[in-house]
Amino acid sequence: MSVTAVDINCDMGEGFGQWQLSGTDDGKIMELISSANIAAGFHAGDPTLMDATVRLATQCGVGIGVHPGYRDLQGFGRRRIDSNGDEIINDIVYQIGALREFARRYGAHLQHVKPHGALYMELAANEALSRSFVRLMQTVAPNAFVFCMDISETYRVAMEAGQPTIREFYADRDYQRSGSIVFTRHANKLDPRAVADRVLRACETNMVRTIEGEEIRVAFESICFHSDTPGSLEIAGALRETLISNGIRIAPVSEIVTRKSHLE
Repeated sequence: MSVTAVDINCDMGEGFGQWQLSGTDDGKIMELISSANIAAGFHAGDPTLMDATVRLATQCGVGIGVHPGYRDLQGFGRRRIDSNGDEIINDIVYQIGALREFARRYGAHLQHVKPHGALYMELAANEALSRSFVRLMQTVAPNAFVFCMDISETYRVAMEAGQPTIREFYADRDYQRSGSIVFTRHANKLDPRAVADRVLRACETNMVRTIEGEEIRVAFESICFHSDTPGSLEIAGALRETLISNGIRIAPVSEIVTRKSHLE
């Protein structure tokens, strides 16, 4: 079934103190997306930046999500941390609570939780950790969406538990035949038009070509790109323009999920 309405999400607020990601422009990108995954201090972000990013999201009418990661500022949360499950879950609790209070400050609510980087990939493959994560969500944020890949353990466990979920298509990452993304730490500069055309094809056919040259099916309600991908602002603009010009609406995740439930 082709996609007629889709969310666009992006990782935001990924600086720290005086340090900002080179080439990113959260203010302009925020105007082009519908969901923001906001760093909460462990892989990036600090209280002042969290406050500013949440405030910007509310001004732009963008859904607010927390982007919890491993406690790894030096590695930007892209290194797997060998820690026990309780420590990881407690770190997620801490980050959810921090970002939610900034949202509350501006009269907003926590729309979703999307783990970051290496933690996202670990949850995708680790059933036990995903079960702990979903149990946590059902306790502290039962109405918040979990953002994840459709082939992940996270998605399977969340669906079993009845936790709201949003599946993602990665605009600026390659896919393997398994349906998982290629977890790259440094993406090269991409052609925004080629990225947009690839996303449009996925929306129209639910298919994507893998690095092995095969076509696989992928199901999603949201399109993700990264603010630290070189040319991210141009990618955001090309994505939005291409989708809208081809009759695909950019919509809040709550509207997309409600519409999907009526169709099923």
